[in-house]
Amino acid sequence: MADNKKSNTPNKKGKLTPSLPPNGNYQMYLIGGLIAMVLVITYLNKSVSAIETNSIKFENMVLSHDVDKVIIVNDKIVEIFLKKDALENRKYKDELTTRGPLPVDQGPHFRLEIFSGEDFKKDIEALNKKLTSDQKVPYTIENRVDFNNWFFSWGMFLLLIFGFFYFMRRMASGGGAGPLFNIGKSRAALFDSESKVKITFADVAGLDEAKEELKEIVDFLKNPEKFTNLGGKIPKGALLVGGPGTGKTLLAKAVAGEAAVPFFSLSGSDFVEMFVGVGAARVRDLFRQAKEKAPCIIFIDEIDAVGRMRGRGAMPGANDERENTLNSLLVEMDGFGTDSGVIILAATNRPDVLDSALMRPGRFDRQISIDKPDMVGREQIFNVHLKPLKLGQDIDPKKLSAQTPGFAGAEIANVCNEAALIAARKNKLAIDMIDFQDAIDRVIGGLEKKNKLILPEEKKIVAYHEAGHAVSGWFLEHADPLVKVSIVPRGVAALGYAQYLPKEQFLYTEEQLLDEMCMTLGGRAAEDLVFGKVSTGALSDLERITKMAYGMVTVYGMNEKIGNISFYDSKQQSEYTFTKPYSEDTSKIIDQEVKILVDKAYQRSKKLLSDKRNELEIVAQELLKREIIFQADLEKLIGKRPFDKETTYQSYMNGTSETTPPILPVPPDPSNVVS
Repeated sequence: MADNKKSNTPNKKGKLTPSLPPNGNYQMYLIGGLIAMVLVITYLNKSVSAIETNSIKFENMVLSHDVDKVIIVNDKIVEIFLKKDALENRKYKDELTTRGPLPVDQGPHFRLEIFSGEDFKKDIEALNKKLTSDQKVPYTIENRVDFNNWFFSWGMFLLLIFGFFYFMRRMASGGGAGPLFNIGKSRAALFDSESKVKITFADVAGLDEAKEELKEIVDFLKNPEKFTNLGGKIPKGALLVGGPGTGKTLLAKAVAGEAAVPFFSLSGSDFVEMFVGVGAARVRDLFRQAKEKAPCIIFIDEIDAVGRMRGRGAMPGANDERENTLNSLLVEMDGFGTDSGVIILAATNRPDVLDSALMRPGRFDRQISIDKPDMVGREQIFNVHLKPLKLGQDIDPKKLSAQTPGFAGAEIANVCNEAALIAARKNKLAIDMIDFQDAIDRVIGGLEKKNKLILPEEKKIVAYHEAGHAVSGWFLEHADPLVKVSIVPRGVAALGYAQYLPKEQFLYTEEQLLDEMCMTLGGRAAEDLVFGKVSTGALSDLERITKMAYGMVTVYGMNEKIGNISFYDSKQQSEYTFTKPYSEDTSKIIDQEVKILVDKAYQRSKKLLSDKRNELEIVAQELLKREIIFQADLEKLIGKRPFDKETTYQSYMNGTSETTPPILPVPPDPSNVVS
């Protein structure tokens, strides 16, 4: 930050670590010295160090001829001094050694609290009458200033006043008196020439379109005349939109590494605080520092934490701190000139909840969509993460890309790390393909339950269930080709799974969706066909086909009775939150059509497996024997698929794949990779 004396410096490993402030924390030394002074004064005070006694013990001391003299202090305390001979007495010597560092012969040795000095003088004179003239105890009267009482009354009061004015001056001068007085300061981390980010666009794979968009912003910061000479204006802000793990933050780091300009990085939650007005103050402080460092970039991660749509969920008459912060952010984003050189990047995976004023041109001019990578993009990402690993000879990034459909960049990185851990667990010198297979299974299905006991009857049901998925998908033209079938228990409740390789496509026809439904119902149909009863193992399958069927009827307009009508709300408007956008009669028709659709798919799947009963038995018995079979094993067992068209994987491996089609704005993908 511009006015902060702290700085981030790279350590030996290249990571950024904050350096220590140049000034020591002398406030703590001052407070520690005052506490030590109070303790020393209290401990070494003579009256305080004397051992407290009572009137009966004092009378016995006097009558035993052990008292040398007494001093009456302020008519409240009597200091008792013992004779040298009495100090040799065991009963006094042992007691006096516990009073602290003072020597035994140094008085006063005991102290007696009294009500009044006049009463004590009468008592001591009465005791002296019982003694001879050489045994009488002399007494004197002294008036002293009690430093302890003075300090704990007036001294503490003065100390509090001094501390108050001291901290007020520190706060007024902007000193580092602690986070309490810096609560309105921005928490953005500054990366500049001293703490440069090492990540560049070369470290980002599979996001070519997004990189092209952001390279323009970097070019403007490096050479603004190239754009301004033609009368163009650089976009003020760019919003990175994508799912979790797709690389939004990584792209922002790459922009910081490429631009070589000051880069402010913070999260949307850094503006949120329980105190009123703190968020708006931090926004103003952030943009003030950015203008001082211009040209620069501000990156706000998870901006939906502060940029949510205004007016939702607010209590009438209440002061919404989040809305005040958003208002301040809107003003600051549209408050500086286009030639100031301050560019804002933001990232979110919830663009539907952002306020429309935040999304308008002039604030975030560009929305850069970052989707999950396709097969080519996954291969590029694998190549990046495979570089630091010690690999075996059989590692093929193309095969790994084909076996990880739907994986984002973070999940691919997790697969590579899991493979390295699995190989190390087996004491290998290099990572083999089988380690990556196990890592993919670990990420998709969860941890293998080696100690989970399964009854033979249950294992048989699981084997026929998964064989039903495999065989039905194998003989359906539009179903996704099989990759692997496993009946090894994984995760919380998964007793087996079948992994498929979906086509890299963005549009689905009605025939394709119907084939997907039949394949998904293959497990339930196989159980019904073989055992004459069904189990609870088809829960996830039923959930999937129910959503798919309702999507075909209510979203995609693939039903004759409902017609070309879609009730899908892409903008998630509030009027669709609590009420259905159709009547009760239409709702009954939708339910009836969905049931008809599912029943037809189930009967079709059951008939297919009846015709292929021999193939079903072969695959199920092989699963019971080996527990895991792959696509090549399925070809040996029941022959190749009876379709001439190449799969996406085959065309990609053979080098005959066409250019990836453009991404079209369609509703969420109705199919899953795993069933």
